[in-house]
Amino acid sequence: MSFFEVMDPVFATYVLGNAPVKRLATGFDWTEGPVWFGDAGCLLFSDIPNNRIVRWNEEGVTTYRQPSNYANGHTRDRQGRLISCEHGTRRVTRTEWDGSITVIADSYQGKRLNSPNDVIVAPDDAIWFSDPHYGIMTDYEGSKAEQELPCTVYRVSPAGGIEAVITDMQAPNGLVFSPDGNRLYVADTGRMFSSDPQHIRVFDMVDGCPVNGRIFHVITSGCADGMRADSDGNLWSSAADGVHCIAPDGHLMGKILVPELVSNLCFGGHAKHRLFITATTSIYSVVLNRRGIQTP
Repeated sequence: MSFFEVMDPVFATYVLGNAPVKRLATGFDWTEGPVWFGDAGCLLFSDIPNNRIVRWNEEGVTTYRQPSNYANGHTRDRQGRLISCEHGTRRVTRTEWDGSITVIADSYQGKRLNSPNDVIVAPDDAIWFSDPHYGIMTDYEGSKAEQELPCTVYRVSPAGGIEAVITDMQAPNGLVFSPDGNRLYVADTGRMFSSDPQHIRVFDMVDGCPVNGRIFHVITSGCADGMRADSDGNLWSSAADGVHCIAPDGHLMGKILVPELVSNLCFGGHAKHRLFITATTSIYSVVLNRRGIQTP
């Protein structure tokens, strides 16, 4: 059985022929938002419909938080704290070291956010998150509710001020900075049940602002959702048939084949070279000959 599909010979140097794609755990309903805690040797991820955050380590799986307010995407800030997007409360939160919860953002210009989806931390400690409407469309990943704001990418400054920074996407989803911080990639997954274009856009970062937005890549199987970058600036994106590796110039280098619809991914492990993958009902991992860009 082949776990990989090579389009560019360079991709063959990124994968290890004797390193399989492993299913680590299964039995979930829709997994999302993986984040690696190297200091604790564990992976946290969301099982959204079951309203919980799950912890995985080599000994198995346990529940980290339930209820989780239908948490979706997660990351860590530069102090190592957990940053989470919550569909149920329509907010972004930070889990402090003592376990208390701090609200980062829950509204904009007096209106409630839709359902924060994915989140990253910039080099200047600002928190960027996408706010599509998926979590309020039905009761499956949150609670059905009226949409009060357009689907937007927001930036929360270290001082706490929130601003809308990308406002011309149908449904912004996964987002990631390039290793040098000069580029921002954002997946646009479109309005569900519509014919909206679905692609990855790239923005140049000028004085901390995303400008010159343009189409970077169109996923050929399904659409992009979660994304991460490696140390050379390659983009690793979720897709319907697995994980796609996209070069900095936008061409598809190869695929990691996964037997379920992939939602998101992150790098982890002792050398940040193990790719953890959340898919429909399971989580997977594969060891690569690449190192990912990951906050603590």
